[in-house]
Amino acid sequence: MVHIRLEKLEEFAKKNNIPIMQKDGIEFLTNYIKENNIKNILEIGTAIGYSSIKMALVSDDIKVTTIERDVDRYDLALKNINDFNLSDRINVILDDALNVNLDSEYDLIFIDAAKSQYIKFFDKFDKNLKKGGVIVSDNLSFHGLVEDETKTNNRNTRQLVRKIKKYIEFLKSNPNYDTTMYNLGDGVSISIKK
Repeated sequence: MVHIRLEKLEEFAKKNNIPIMQKDGIEFLTNYIKENNIKNILEIGTAIGYSSIKMALVSDDIKVTTIERDVDRYDLALKNINDFNLSDRINVILDDALNVNLDSEYDLIFIDAAKSQYIKFFDKFDKNLKKGGVIVSDNLSFHGLVEDETKTNNRNTRQLVRKIKKYIEFLKSNPNYDTTMYNLGDGVSISIKK
C-alpha cells in the first residue's frame, strides 16, 4: 500500500515537473540513514514531501524537519505527509531556509534546494550538525552538465553549473569535513563532520 502511494507521488512529480531525488539516489540516502542509525534529520528543500516521507519511513523513531519556501509545494507536502500519517514526525517550515534559525542538533542535513545557494545553506546550518554528523547534497551532476558544460548553450544554466562546481570545490577543500562524491542519481555527496 505504502509502495503504491509512493509510486503515485513519483508519477505526480514527473507529470508536474517537480524535481525529486532520482530512484538510486533516494535508495542510497535511505540505506545510509538505516545503516548509520540516523534519527534526527534536517532537509532543505521539501518540494512535495517525497524525500521527507521516504526518510521518515526508514524507521518509526526518525524525526524530520524540512524547509520549503514555495507555498504551493508546502501545501502539497503537508497533504502528502498527512496521507502517510507522518505529520507527528515530519515538521514542515514555510520560509526561505536562509531566514530560518534553528536551535536543534541533527544527525543528518540533506541539502536539495536552490543549487546556487548550496554554500550558504551549508555554512548556515553547519552549527546545527552534530560532530560526526553528515551533510548530504543532491544534484551535483546536474543532468551531466557539471561533467560536460558543452551540453548547454543557456547562459543561466552555465552560471548555475559553475556555482555547483564551486560548491564541489568548497566541499573538497573544507577542512572540517571529509567528503565523498557518489555517481548516483543526479550526483550525491556525503560530507562527514570531523
